[in-house]
Amino acid sequence: MTNDFPIKTLIDLAQDDVDAAARQLGRVQRERADVEAQLEALIRYRDEYHASFSTAAQSGMPAGNWRNFQAFIDTLDGAIEQQRRLLAAATSRVEAAKPEWQRQKRKLGSYEVLAARGEAAEARVAARREQREADEHAAKMLRMERRDQLN
Repeated sequence: MTNDFPIKTLIDLAQDDVDAAARQLGRVQRERADVEAQLEALIRYRDEYHASFSTAAQSGMPAGNWRNFQAFIDTLDGAIEQQRRLLAAATSRVEAAKPEWQRQKRKLGSYEVLAARGEAAEARVAARREQREADEHAAKMLRMERRDQLN
């Protein structure tokens, strides 16, 4: 395109926006995955602790140990619930980042379509010009042939 600088600039800026939105989406997806892994680790730890305590409790256990166990399980359950809230917030951030990335992609696509249309229009103009020049050249050659035949 001979006059592609403005659209090229818009495409470059839109690509930068897409890249930034993609980085943001990737960052919040990684954060969500980290929070989810921590939640799964807490649940696994609570289940393992509960299983080992249940095994130990079968052979008899003082009431103090039982209270300590229950208090620790309550603490773990609180941490798990807090981690679930963090996971919900992280999921919300991911869901909020997706539409922004999609919007930026659509904007870039629109600019690319405009650029392609502009290039196609210029190609049609160039093809018409070349055809006109070829027709003019053929007409000139025909006139020259006729003139040479008359002389």
